[in-house]
Order: sequence, then structure tokens, then C-alpha cells
Amino acid sequence: MLAIMEAFAAIRAFLNQGGDVLVLIAILTFAMWTLIFERVWYFKGGLKGDVQAALDTWESRSERRSWNAKKIRTALISRVSEKIDTNMAMIATMVSLCPLLGLLGTVTGMIEVFNVLALTGGGDVKQMASGVSMATIPTMAGMVAALSGLFANTYLTRIADREKYLFADHMTMDH
Repeated sequence: MLAIMEAFAAIRAFLNQGGDVLVLIAILTFAMWTLIFERVWYFKGGLKGDVQAALDTWESRSERRSWNAKKIRTALISRVSEKIDTNMAMIATMVSLCPLLGLLGTVTGMIEVFNVLALTGGGDVKQMASGVSMATIPTMAGMVAALSGLFANTYLTRIADREKYLFADHMTMDH
């Protein structure tokens, strides 16, 4: 229990050094990874049921060559593709926002440094160092969050593209 309390104290100290923007980056990163894990969970489990239901609907048709059948096939592919792509754009947007929030942290930290310079005339190095850490820590955190999200987003995009292609390929028009 003591180790957990010490870990929370270290996290709190890190967040205090980085300023308020670091809290925003942490919230954004948590939300981004929640969506990433949701997509992984869907691809590992729920997708199979959606694909099978659409395939069963298609296979239950007696004919598959008419104009109407082609439109039904297109609609089924579209519905499954929409389910596959759920939250993918949101994840990509969150990945893009992480470094931008890091830059916002840099600006607010530099404003703090300039404020200390204006008030003390450059004599208080300790307060200036606090502003510099407020400028660099959010930048680093934003970049780390963006890189981790970028790798996960690339992985998920490849899975989504593959699954959409395979599903469309299984929707045969043989009879």
C-alpha cells in the first residue's frame, strides 16, 4: 500500500512540475488509449459476430446477381465498414492533438519564465527553472503520447483495412 501511495505522490509531483497543460495531456492520453483498447477488443471479439451476421444475411438470399442484390451487398459492406471504422477518426485526431497540447505547455512555461524575468530582473534562478520545466515537460509528454498513439493507430488502421477487404471478398455473387 505504501508503494502505491509513493507512486501517486511521484505522479502528483510530476504533474505539478509540468503545469496545468500536463493534466490536459494526461486526460487526452487516457481517453485516446481507452478508444484504442476498445477498438482492439472489438477487432478481437465483436467484429466476428458482425461479419457473420452480415454474411448470413447475404447467404440467405436466393439470388445474388440482380441490381437489387448488388445494392444489398453494397449496403451490407457499408454497414460493416462503418462499424469497423468507429472511433478510428477520433483516435487519429487525438494523436494529432497531443503534440499541440505539448506546444501549448511550452508556451505557458515560457510565459512563466518571462514573468519571473520581469518581476525579479533575472535574479531568481529557482523560479526560472520552474518555468523551464513547465515548458519542457509538457512538450515531452505530448510527444510521447503522440508517438505511442501513432503506433497504435497505424496498427489499428491496418487491421481495419484488412478486415474490410476480407469481408468484401467473402461477399461472393456466385449464384
